[in-house]
Amino acid sequence: MGNTQGTLHDTPAATRFQLIAGFLIIYVVWGSTYLAIKWGVETIPPFFMGALRFLVAGAALYGWNRLRGAAAPTRAQWRDAAIVGGLLLFVGNGAVSWASRRVSSGLASVLVATVPLWLVLCEAWQGKRPRVAQLAGVVVGLVGVGLLVMPTGSAGLTAVDPIGAVALTMGSLSWTIGSLYSRTAQQAKPASMAIAMQMLTGGALLIVLSLALGDWQRVSFDTVSTRSALSLLYLVIFGSLVGFSTYMWLLKVASPTAVGTYAYVNPVVAVLLGVALGGERLPASAWVAMSVIVGGVALVSLVDSRRNARKVTA
Repeated sequence: MGNTQGTLHDTPAATRFQLIAGFLIIYVVWGSTYLAIKWGVETIPPFFMGALRFLVAGAALYGWNRLRGAAAPTRAQWRDAAIVGGLLLFVGNGAVSWASRRVSSGLASVLVATVPLWLVLCEAWQGKRPRVAQLAGVVVGLVGVGLLVMPTGSAGLTAVDPIGAVALTMGSLSWTIGSLYSRTAQQAKPASMAIAMQMLTGGALLIVLSLALGDWQRVSFDTVSTRSALSLLYLVIFGSLVGFSTYMWLLKVASPTAVGTYAYVNPVVAVLLGVALGGERLPASAWVAMSVIVGGVALVSLVDSRRNARKVTA
């Protein structure tokens, strides 16, 4: 989320064990959030659950930063945080939560992983010429998306619910636009404060939408299952607080290329967890489509990583 950056001399060198633990967290924990979201929305309205997740996590992270001496954000920083939080969390994550009632957690993670593909297209629209290999990765990835939503068999069924797929695609595009905007946005320091503000503003927008939809009338202790409640708690603590904190730390002690591998490892983890723990069964066409999408994302990400490495060594 955002353009959090660090330098190797800002933080003491990490041990091999610390690095392994850090990468396991962003690989497994972030990959597992898709199944946690699916379990959470079983008995909790999607937008209400997202609002609770980000308001609680954002308030905790904001309070922790203020106690550590972080300056109070300016009005301009709150404005930009609201824009980024609206695009990333209100629209982007809200779409994931809503679509999780229609799409398996594994397929949802793969469609969300198309963000790097949209990033190449959005940057091209801004005037940044993509490399041939990047365009090839975009084409491969979008072909995979097409295979995922294309009807197969005599019954004309698709591997993924079309409405859910459209919602996830729009959410991924919104996440891409928000990520691009965050590069020039006025963000509070440290980066964890900016993330806390994005969570608070995104959560506030989600709670407004939830109230407008009347979610309060559908939520009670009698209707929320234990699995949904524990999933929400897991998303607050591990998905938001632990996951983002680990991600920011890794950016300071590891190469951006290595950290960026989470973009195409998360879908693999999410699919495996969905099958192993969620009882999800995917048709053969879905496995083929997902492999094509992840391959396209990996190609785009690796090309971009090599470009950044050349800039550093130049």
